[in-house]
Amino acid sequence: MEIRIALPKGRLGMKAYGILKNNGYECLELEGDSRKLVFHNTEKNITYFMVKPSDVPTYVARGAADIGIVGKDTLLEENADVYELLDLGFGKCKFAIAAPNGYIEDESRPLIVATKYVNVAKNYYEKKERKIDIVKLNGSVELGPLVDLSDVILDIVETGSTLKENNLSVIEDVADISARLIGNKSSYKFKRKKIDDIVIKECLEKVYLFAEYDLSIELVSLIGKKTLSDILYYVAIGCNVYAAALENHSMS
Repeated sequence: MEIRIALPKGRLGMKAYGILKNNGYECLELEGDSRKLVFHNTEKNITYFMVKPSDVPTYVARGAADIGIVGKDTLLEENADVYELLDLGFGKCKFAIAAPNGYIEDESRPLIVATKYVNVAKNYYEKKERKIDIVKLNGSVELGPLVDLSDVILDIVETGSTLKENNLSVIEDVADISARLIGNKSSYKFKRKKIDDIVIKECLEKVYLFAEYDLSIELVSLIGKKTLSDILYYVAIGCNVYAAALENHSMS
């Protein structure tokens, strides 16, 4: 039974593939200098897709891929109908609201928010019951408040250095972001054992430990399966789908 994996182009996808490769799921075609988008490992019966990061949820939700790896930022913006199976623990950053230093909000009128992430902004401020006017920008969002295009911005913040250089500062944290493993709902039902055995049990347990604790693959391999399962169980709290799968696997 074939498993199809959607990987995002760029650093996130290659980091995830590197871990998969170290656990025996290499694909030499993928590593070469090629313009191909689909790569096969016939021995392991795995197919990799390299796609635009924002498209990963679409491929998974519509069943073109069984599982995929994508940033939480994309999941929040796209709101795709997929299972979020596991927080992989790398690619960490956050969504935040930033404004010019010393900014004081005028609550008598709608707040003008510049952002690329329209749905994230809408959902965040709806929960706060705050009226907003969204200005969609696809780049250089920090410029918005500097030229009076917006009051604040909603953007991804990693180190905050760009904000500081433009005399902006974070005034609200919106959501934590990291790489996530997502699954197609139908695929997870009918290929559950294959996904658990090939990807989660053999590979992605080690991905989390390797990324979070900077352990070598060799050292992770020495850790007992019971310990790995216990760790992942607590990591997966709040993700009922994966927690249930992990519990069923430990009982088998």
